[in-house]
Amino acid sequence: MSSKSIESAQVAEVIYNARRNGTPVPPVSQTYGVTDAGIAYGIQDINTKRWVSEGRRIVGRKIGLTSKAVQAQLGVSEPDYGMLWGDLAYGDGDIVPMSKFMQPRVEAEIAFVMDRAVMSPDVTLTELISAVGYALPSVEIVDSAIADWKITLADTIADNASAGGFALGTSPRKVTDVDLKLAGMLLTKNGAHVSLGVGAACLGHPLIATLWLARIMAKVGRPLEAGDIVLSGALGPMVSAVAGDRFSVEIQGFSPFSIEFGA
Repeated sequence: MSSKSIESAQVAEVIYNARRNGTPVPPVSQTYGVTDAGIAYGIQDINTKRWVSEGRRIVGRKIGLTSKAVQAQLGVSEPDYGMLWGDLAYGDGDIVPMSKFMQPRVEAEIAFVMDRAVMSPDVTLTELISAVGYALPSVEIVDSAIADWKITLADTIADNASAGGFALGTSPRKVTDVDLKLAGMLLTKNGAHVSLGVGAACLGHPLIATLWLARIMAKVGRPLEAGDIVLSGALGPMVSAVAGDRFSVEIQGFSPFSIEFGA
């Protein structure tokens, strides 16, 4: 085993323990010098395989860094991705246990549920649209194992793209029945408007972001499968959450839904 492999395994162990114990750690980019995105994805994959071997179930993927402004801040030109886990999936009206997360933030997104697998790294947008079963309003509960959210690109990739949990609404729509590009979004926290956005904020269109994901997932050997959920990226700024907070999501073309954070 190379020294680079040993180091990646060590970093993966640090992130795994942070997630398991609920205790954030300093940035691995500083502590271990992890700055390369490819190495960071390798670290993410080590933990993905470990969680699967322990019985966790992958139910989809999340896309991060779909905002051009955030990409500019981190000095990157494309999004990143992480896994979605079935044990951290919630729905409309659910009480989300705060104990499952370390320093959660909430953002509203369009979710897609796949009707068919996408196996080709050269899939076209038309082919992708035909493979999507339906769209749903969603909330991503973004969470970081890196203390105080002091992340670089490598930190967030290694930490499963800062994925925490997610919640889906209950108003499925065919992608041809909703204007996903111009769909306005309003996120409310405890009755106050805290985040505004629109579908075009997500790489110009949520389906464009999903096309990027479908292609790269096929390329790395984890293609989107029938039934997979895709969180396509934030439509507006993310907002911090603490126990007792109630969030409501309204996305044009869908029914509103809400979640609340418990103890």
